[in-house]
Amino acid sequence: MLDAAAFLGQGDIVLMTFDTLRYDVAVREWAAGRTPNLAAVLLPSGWEERHTPGSFTYAAHQAFFAGFLPTPKAPGPHPRLFAARFAGSETSTPQTAVFDAPELVSGLKQRGYHTICIGGVGFFNQKTPLGSVLPALFDEAHWDESLGVTEPSSTENQVRLATTQLPRRAGAGGQDIFLFLNLSALHQPNYFYLPGQTREQGDTLESHAAALRYVDSQLPPLFDALRARGTSLCILCSDHGTTYGDDGYTGHRLAHPAVWTVPYAEFLLAP
Repeated sequence: MLDAAAFLGQGDIVLMTFDTLRYDVAVREWAAGRTPNLAAVLLPSGWEERHTPGSFTYAAHQAFFAGFLPTPKAPGPHPRLFAARFAGSETSTPQTAVFDAPELVSGLKQRGYHTICIGGVGFFNQKTPLGSVLPALFDEAHWDESLGVTEPSSTENQVRLATTQLPRRAGAGGQDIFLFLNLSALHQPNYFYLPGQTREQGDTLESHAAALRYVDSQLPPLFDALRARGTSLCILCSDHGTTYGDDGYTGHRLAHPAVWTVPYAEFLLAP
């Protein structure tokens, strides 16, 4: 585990959730060399297998922001990078960044971070009270249709927006940023990422994998922008997986290994 407590105030912190990404698909694409920007640059050892605390976006992100990131699959207890202070915690260590705040976003604000949310799926769209709960935690939150699940160029648009925000906050004082990015491309519908796949044919494991390859192709400008600002503590993970007919199930918000098993990575991205 990285020493998050020591890192506070030393650079940006990035939490990037690949919404709905299945662990088996992520590993398969990495092993086959079809996600080169993740495999060669960011994840030389591949994805770590972990268990998510939530089976759908809202529940998982509420847990993430409270410091309960996906848990290693081996029996624990496992130390956490971040935690909101509460009595009796068995997973807070000297390397854990502990906040006297109800969640990570407010805690980082207290430590001088400017917090930015680049939304993706509907729980970040700010169109309804429910869709406003998570974005309201941040100093600034961004969402429009071009970032959502129905836009085939969503990741390109999200990365472009993120890169415009990062330099803007790199001026006087060099304020550190907590950047949260919810990548929507993997969430259904994703059939349009597979050449020849039609709406009538619907989403499949193959189109899910094609969506991941698309996401991978769009990430370099974001990491270049982060490197230009200094060293960043990066967390890349899925919030939950999903099913495509596995054991008769389709979708998520259910207890199935394809849903609760997720890919995870944490690393320092140096200039």
